[in-house]
Amino acid sequence: MLEKLRKRWGVNDWNLVLILCTFALGGSFCGYSARKILTNIVLENKTLWFFLYICLVTLLWPLAVLLVSIPLGQFSFFKRYIIKIWSKMTQKKVKKSKNHLKMAIFASGKGSNAANIIRYFDGHPSISVGLIVCNNANAGVIEIAKKNRVPVLLINRQSLDNPKECLAALQQAGMEYLVLAGFLWKLPPPIIEAFPNKILNIHPALLPQYGGKGMYGQHVHEAVIAAKESQSGITIHIVDEHYDKGDIVFQAACTIDAADTPERLAAKIHALEQVHFPKVIEQYLQNQR
Repeated sequence: MLEKLRKRWGVNDWNLVLILCTFALGGSFCGYSARKILTNIVLENKTLWFFLYICLVTLLWPLAVLLVSIPLGQFSFFKRYIIKIWSKMTQKKVKKSKNHLKMAIFASGKGSNAANIIRYFDGHPSISVGLIVCNNANAGVIEIAKKNRVPVLLINRQSLDNPKECLAALQQAGMEYLVLAGFLWKLPPPIIEAFPNKILNIHPALLPQYGGKGMYGQHVHEAVIAAKESQSGITIHIVDEHYDKGDIVFQAACTIDAADTPERLAAKIHALEQVHFPKVIEQYLQNQR
């Protein structure tokens, strides 16, 4: 259950603990506040008292958890959480800002990072995922896109090497930024030129080490373990015409234990990706306004 929540919310174990503590303390705080308010009202009808208590708790809960989340460092999470709940309750879309930004996610595989990004920006007032671009008709990311009602653009090698149609589709869909989340093909110059400093990629190592052609996924982790490195991590960088050479936007590291295998290291890297990638995307896009 806890592992499902951690993956669903895209947080690490420590943040999950803080989020659960915020839920508990916020609930206790709003319950206590509701009782205090009702002590000043004389009501002999217990049913009416209980009804008013439930109403007060419902009204006070958002404010209570937001207040508690501030010292626990979870304010941004609960702000988005409450916006999503309100949107679903009222069955209305969150009003988008005038400068609303749309991004396309390029992915080739099962799409765990894409799913995490879609969840993170669901209900976001100024950023949204507008398109999934995939080069594999059998990739799991396509099913993720369908479940989240995100349009899919399937491409092949020929359409990427001659990207006029791909560019036209991106522009027609209003895409302003591209995010590579496990996309295994190199983008051609015309696409990079059309989105200058607006393409982000995540690499499963601490660049400039263990980057370049052929260094992706398990190949990276195997090379890191073979070199007996003491740490690895993730690098989020701007995409340019060279493999893994664009300006670095963010890095996060994890330690490598003597007993770690490439598979165990992959799990550590994946946890870093889930926690940091959506937040860095959000910060980068907002700073580009």
